[in-house]
Amino acid sequence: MAKQFDIDIARVHDEASDTDRTRLLVDRIWPRGISKADLGHDDWIKDIAPTTELRKWFDHDPDKWGEFRNRYLQELADNTDAVERCLAWCRAGPVTLLFAAKDRDHNQAVVLRDYLRQRLKGSKS
Repeated sequence: MAKQFDIDIARVHDEASDTDRTRLLVDRIWPRGISKADLGHDDWIKDIAPTTELRKWFDHDPDKWGEFRNRYLQELADNTDAVERCLAWCRAGPVTLLFAAKDRDHNQAVVLRDYLRQRLKGSKS
């Protein structure tokens, strides 16, 4: 039976749940208006975020979503160290990926969650 990996996403401004989940900030830039103590995160993996060039090109424009997704997936494929760091957390237990974008459907955490799930599904964990 294949192991199920529990990966959720949440905005940094959402109230943290009381569950024992690892909380990973996956933005390259620290979110405005939130102190490190108030975020309640376990790790900040800024290198997993899209490059500054890709982030600025996308500019959270839903019309660019498909191309952004493709470009970010390529960046992830080339970013083995940061991906492995995320995968290690995911293999250890439930994870919530934290992001600051207002759009819950068109942001890097959505792409990253799907990518990590696919990688874990293909592994022999």
